[in-house]
Amino acid sequence: MSKPVILVIEDEEKLRRVLELQLMGAGYQVLKAGTAEEALSSAGDADLILTDVLLPGMTGIDFIRQIRGQELHTPVIVMTAVGTVENAVEAMKAGANDFLPKPFSFDHLQTVVEKALEVRALRDENRQLKEALGHKYQVGNMIGRSPAMQEIFSTVLRVAPTRATVLLCGESGVGKDMIARAIHQNSPRRDRPFVKINCTSIPENLMESELFGYEKGAFTGASISKPGKFEQADTGTVFLDEIGDVPASVQVKLLRILQEREFERLGSNKTRQIDVRVVAATNVDLRAALEEGTFREDLYYRLNVMPIDVPPLRERKEDIPALAEFFVRKLAKEMGSPAETIGDDAMQKLVGYHWPGNVRELQNVVERSLVLATNPVIHANDVKLDVSPNRAKALAPGDGFLPEGVSLEEHEQSLIREALKRANGNKSQAARLLGLTRNALRYRLSQMGLE
Repeated sequence: MSKPVILVIEDEEKLRRVLELQLMGAGYQVLKAGTAEEALSSAGDADLILTDVLLPGMTGIDFIRQIRGQELHTPVIVMTAVGTVENAVEAMKAGANDFLPKPFSFDHLQTVVEKALEVRALRDENRQLKEALGHKYQVGNMIGRSPAMQEIFSTVLRVAPTRATVLLCGESGVGKDMIARAIHQNSPRRDRPFVKINCTSIPENLMESELFGYEKGAFTGASISKPGKFEQADTGTVFLDEIGDVPASVQVKLLRILQEREFERLGSNKTRQIDVRVVAATNVDLRAALEEGTFREDLYYRLNVMPIDVPPLRERKEDIPALAEFFVRKLAKEMGSPAETIGDDAMQKLVGYHWPGNVRELQNVVERSLVLATNPVIHANDVKLDVSPNRAKALAPGDGFLPEGVSLEEHEQSLIREALKRANGNKSQAARLLGLTRNALRYRLSQMGLE
């Protein structure tokens, strides 16, 4: 590290020379000036300024006022003769950080200098930390100026170095995947595997073998032994996306992983030890699933060690401009679009939209706008939004509170039947249309006698 630079402003040549020798002997670099006017040109190069108050021409106090007016925040220590304390007070009001009454010992000088440099270092570190927290790449490729997102960034940085299990809750498209990756990238496991498991995309009858692996001969077609996702992630991080869709039989094994750090492959009696950090995510209310009996209470509390609730984009609209500009910069070159920025009219249109698909939908709209744009600036007519009715209105058979003559149970069953019809019988897709987990839908179907 380079030595701190101290600028000494003193009109008495002998004292200036003594200060120079003493400070250099203590390991500092020294710049000298006999007048405040002479010192102005080198003030920006110093880590600390030591100035007399009474100087020929511009006084030390006027010098402080001038550099503070130029937004130069270098710490300043003023030297003043005994009996002129009012000068020291005036200097402090002008922006000085400390003062030394003349005559002073070298030990006193060194103590005051060290203190001022330590305070400067702490202020610089605090500023850098604040900048790092607000910079998207410090917590993964995430952007957010809203208080809610800044709080999430802060939580990610605090929880990442630990091995605590994290449960991410929020609507589809809010960026739970990105937050999970940010936790991994800011953890000691950053150089180890990150394995994402989408619980919705794995058929129920294959989930156990996919997660925990299987031995040769465990079932028809198992011609070789195969490790599961958890073994692939050993010493790293497992991201369980849509954890609410895990069937009860697999929930028991997940609980064992979290509690005992051990499991068995399908078709094996050999217990295997594993070291994984688990991050889970859901877009449904798991507490409702607890009440319905479709999700284990003990597993919920094991997962919910460190909950992070990610708000939808419509509740943090101050993030939209920065996100939209980021997507323009990221996608424009890839797509060969002439667009370089978003005009005020287009931005107003984006901020005014309700974003049911959250950040994922915003990226899609920006990508569409880049295709349509013919100028360096994206305008409102280039922005095509999805103005179709939301899911709830699309599924509801009427506009009233309840259709006349229909009970709540009958109305619920009609919605479920309609969702299954639209999903061509696919229960996972129907569950997503209804905002339920797959297990919650299965429970309702069994109550209807349709399982």
